[in-house]
Amino acid sequence: MKPLIEVAIVDLCCNNNIMLPGKMVIADLGCSSGPNALALVSIAVKATRNHFLKFQKPPPEVCVLLNDLPDNDFNVVVKSLVALQQTNEPVCVTGIVPGSFYGRIFPSDSVHLICSSSSPHWLSKASEDLRINHISAYDMDEHVRRERLPVVVEAYARQFKKDFTLFLELRSKDLVPEGQMIVSLAGRHSDELATEISHVWGTVVQILGIMASEGVIDKAKFDSFYIPAYGPSTKELRVIIEEEGSFSIIEMRVHDPTSGMDNAHLTPNRISNGLRAAF
Repeated sequence: MKPLIEVAIVDLCCNNNIMLPGKMVIADLGCSSGPNALALVSIAVKATRNHFLKFQKPPPEVCVLLNDLPDNDFNVVVKSLVALQQTNEPVCVTGIVPGSFYGRIFPSDSVHLICSSSSPHWLSKASEDLRINHISAYDMDEHVRRERLPVVVEAYARQFKKDFTLFLELRSKDLVPEGQMIVSLAGRHSDELATEISHVWGTVVQILGIMASEGVIDKAKFDSFYIPAYGPSTKELRVIIEEEGSFSIIEMRVHDPTSGMDNAHLTPNRISNGLRAAF
């Protein structure tokens, strides 16, 4: 996301309609906790400083806002924000904004750049259609699971469309006119058929199914468990964005996180650690 954020910052800084008050508000939705919490906003702040340094102009006042769910460990994040304030970067104000990004979290027309990494594939809730109709999303029997997959995927897709449409509507209110948003989320290629593995929860479902069959976890709990995450295709995303209408798509990329990686590095331990971190 680094080059995309840097380009967005240059575009914003060169837009006199936006930068006239000499202020820049940057927000990260789903910042999480730990060393990555400030990753995106730090890139944006540094890009802002470099742009104005290049033209030998004083940098604008920069406000950095970090958002995540209330249960996030914000103690660590706050300490990181204090460290950011003490650098020579043009940061004047930092803040924590707890709450779901499926609700209003900023004042209207207040944010210049919104970033969100690996977050909007998390739904506001699991598919209501599956819960109401008592359709288990998964099954210990692999054959049954595969037969049910189209119904499950369709239900999740409807929930994602509802949530992402709301996400776009709310962000269009948060952003100043001509503000920008850069979002990354787990998904799949448009020409790729929906498979169990292609979805965010695919590998986890297989693991839990084995654990249920071996009696490690209760079968009733497994049958009533719905992971609230969905990996859309690029085609789905484009359709939702165009139908909602608040945003114009500047660029859309599909990135394979394992590209260029030595297969020897994809060890079972590394994969399991990644799953633990995500879930």
